[in-house]
Amino acid sequence: MASKDLPPITREFTIHLHKRLYHVQFKKRAPTAIKAIHKFAQKQMQTRFVKIDVKVNHAVWSKGINHVPRRIRVRMQRKRNEDEDAKDKFYTIVTYVPCTDFHFLNHETVKEQ
Repeated sequence: MASKDLPPITREFTIHLHKRLYHVQFKKRAPTAIKAIHKFAQKQMQTRFVKIDVKVNHAVWSKGINHVPRRIRVRMQRKRNEDEDAKDKFYTIVTYVPCTDFHFLNHETVKEQ
């Protein structure tokens, strides 16, 4: 991961949790979904350090430990790390985007205000 030449960016993704939780034991589905979101954010935003917002956690756990939503819409922001003694130059914040219909939603870059 060459994080030197990466700019700060914000993107919205629809994560298909159902395919990531196939063959996962019922009592481990929600924790595994959080780990899958974490891994997806690391891969897409190319950062090792990922912060997941509380609202994402509430959305995953909304129907209990074993009835995780099939899809979830999230916004990922890659930001510069202002801490001087940090190992990584960037980190990612994952926030929840409420969405009822997932048809025709693609990954899109959000313009910063």
